[in-house]
Amino acid sequence: MKMLNLFALLVISNTVLAADNDVPADVPADFSDVSTLAPDIQVHMAYLGDKNFVGRPVDGYESNRCYLQNNAANALVKAQQAAMEKGYTLWVFDCYRPQRAVNHFMRWAADLTDISTKTDYYPNLDKDKLVGEYIAEQSGHSRGSTLDLTLARQNSAGQWQPIDMGSPFDLFDPISNVGATGITKLQQANRQLLEIIMLSAGFKVYNMEWWHFTHQPPVYTEQYFDFVVK
Repeated sequence: MKMLNLFALLVISNTVLAADNDVPADVPADFSDVSTLAPDIQVHMAYLGDKNFVGRPVDGYESNRCYLQNNAANALVKAQQAAMEKGYTLWVFDCYRPQRAVNHFMRWAADLTDISTKTDYYPNLDKDKLVGEYIAEQSGHSRGSTLDLTLARQNSAGQWQPIDMGSPFDLFDPISNVGATGITKLQQANRQLLEIIMLSAGFKVYNMEWWHFTHQPPVYTEQYFDFVVK
């Protein structure tokens, strides 16, 4: 009888441990959910919902989680600490991106009849010009060292709000380029502050997009992961 009770207790204990460990089993061992390392980082995954350039939820996103390869994740914690010291927090739009999401982007880009998001995301470019500099068949995001983000400050109600960078995230336009003209001195200063914070933590900005940073050196240079964000 005691043997049976002990066995039952072990089963229950194992079940509890499995329930507490809610990280999906297919996430690589050297990837982390950044919210477990720095809970103050604001995670708002843009492709989980329909407020993005595709206009609908993107394949591979099932949860509002930011996964990164551990080197990049730990570096992001340092960037968050630097931001907080200056009165800001990091506000993340995208982190690890499944290859199936990239494939979804490519299918969307190939459908030149779907221009429902043009006004908000590529008003000055034809859709067939997006593949290459803005959308690619393979993305550094899928290697786990790249992420898209901005800075946020608290408003009078204590809520975190992204600061003015002169163009919104995923606006495919020259005004989103690093060093773009046509933005105010304050907007330029905000972009420079983000770049300084990220550079000091070991990240490099992509010149076409002020929000796009890759940790250096990336651990994976040829492998593109496809586990679902959940």
